[in-house]
Amino acid sequence: MYGNFTIKQNPVILGIESSCDETAAAVIRGRTLLSSVIFSSAAEQAKYGGVVPEIASRAHTDAIDEAVKAALKKADIAFNDIDAVAVTYGAGLLGALLVGLSFAKALAYTLNVPLIAVNHIRGHLAAAYLCDSKLKPPYVTLLASGGHTAILHTKTYTEFEILGGTSDDAAGEAFDKVARILGLPYPGGPNVQKLAESGKAEIAFPRALVKNVSKMQFSYSGLKTAVINYCHNAEQKGEQVNRADVAASFQRAAIDPLVLKTVESAKMLGVKTVTAGGGVAANGYLRDSLTKACKEANIKLILPEKVYCTDNAAMIAAEGLIQYRAGNFAAMDINASASIPLK
Repeated sequence: MYGNFTIKQNPVILGIESSCDETAAAVIRGRTLLSSVIFSSAAEQAKYGGVVPEIASRAHTDAIDEAVKAALKKADIAFNDIDAVAVTYGAGLLGALLVGLSFAKALAYTLNVPLIAVNHIRGHLAAAYLCDSKLKPPYVTLLASGGHTAILHTKTYTEFEILGGTSDDAAGEAFDKVARILGLPYPGGPNVQKLAESGKAEIAFPRALVKNVSKMQFSYSGLKTAVINYCHNAEQKGEQVNRADVAASFQRAAIDPLVLKTVESAKMLGVKTVTAGGGVAANGYLRDSLTKACKEANIKLILPEKVYCTDNAAMIAAEGLIQYRAGNFAAMDINASASIPLK
């Protein structure tokens, strides 16, 4: 027992996620996903070209109760069946996080079950556990999201080493910025991919790779600037920019180094399994490229379904299970945090 709580091998965990513009709830029993519900305010946010924190917070307030009840109903689970409540406490939009965290605190207190505070980024890493019931460390993970880009060596369920990351922009952030350059609507990443499908990757943009360093380091600032300069120079000359070719060329330059270094890291460490997480891991070009590269290197690849790469509560519940088994429970006075370390 930990405190007044008895640790079960396959607990029923309710996961809650509200870090940005998705209000999500999910239920797992052990590593089996029973339900996952996502209510998104993306359509409303698109009117403003990006996420407006106040609008996101109001949307979470309106949707959180319905999302949780829908997840429980879909899982055929009653409130009293819940063994723990896992919730994102950071990183993200502070007001949005507070909605989910406050709801989770009240529910855990009422049910007298553990509250588990989850690092959103660790949630992205844990999504792979729901896709392969036999997955266990060690393995290498490519993390590529709007706020983080890193290659990680997961040594145990709770311990990992950062092998390398970005020295400036994250991959997802670069996708969003290029989307704006190309006049594409929010959300930027999926729209860049869609446009790239009809283009040719023939423009020689610099690859998002820092050379001559011992670690697996990336840089997206130069790539982003190269896209801006290419488009502006063409406009100044009165030339028409083939947006599809720009999108395809940018996508290749942004993603190829991620795939290359992820596989190189696994080979260097002698690790036979690779996973991926974060919103950029839903990109079709990345998924195809990583699948091909891992197959050629005789490395097992575990890719979460696309819906579990973007923000969702299933991944929060999955990380919650890891922390539950380790007895890492949160106090009721824990606060939300807009920024927290990756580790």
